[in-house]
Amino acid sequence: MTISEMAKLARVSVRTLHYYDEIGLLKPSEINSETGYRLYDEESIVKLQQILFYKELDFSLKEIKVMVEADDYDINWALESQKNLLKLKRQRLDRLINLLTKQLEGEITMDFKEFDMKDIEAAKEKYAEEVKMRWGQSDAYKESQEKTAKYSKEDWAKISQEMDDLLKAFSEKVDCEASDPAVQGLVKKWQAFITSYYYECSDDILAGLGQMYGADERFIQNMDKFKMGTAMLISQAIEIYCGRE
Repeated sequence: MTISEMAKLARVSVRTLHYYDEIGLLKPSEINSETGYRLYDEESIVKLQQILFYKELDFSLKEIKVMVEADDYDINWALESQKNLLKLKRQRLDRLINLLTKQLEGEITMDFKEFDMKDIEAAKEKYAEEVKMRWGQSDAYKESQEKTAKYSKEDWAKISQEMDDLLKAFSEKVDCEASDPAVQGLVKKWQAFITSYYYECSDDILAGLGQMYGADERFIQNMDKFKMGTAMLISQAIEIYCGRE
């Protein structure tokens, strides 16, 4: 399709697509040799959808360019993330519609929780952190790629066992306060575990991971395999650990 057709389809301006072309973010699939028209194919449409999604997550165009052009970019993971975020937005809209229905029926309520954007904002932050880790060309990600590429099947078995041992130790402390010295000691071991096998896990990186542990269902299911509440304990303990003087 032509650039004007692409702009109309995507609800963006032609000027925007010209700019994306200029900075190399979204090049046309071809340029007609006779007319000079920029032409876009299906792959271009998919890429533009990804660009607009990451703009919703407040990434800069420079950051988006690095991510979507990564050799190992996982389009399925990106689409799944978008789906999860849209579900949260739909749930919020459903709550607002329900509130309006009650008011139309004469029910007066002073509850404003339906307007809360906290879950959606938290989800955006979580995805932003994970995307930066996976495709943001961070030193941590590069280091992890280099280290794990050398691991054998036996190495992975050893790493998996050490992780399970740590998770089990955390699970045995679920009834303790996150500030408990024993729990804080386990956080220190967890940080050392990541540094040893994946990348240099600074307090800042650990703090970001801790937020994901408490918000991402994938982490929760894995960390709670020995006892429910383990992931939340780890998340809270990391927050305390990284906020220490």
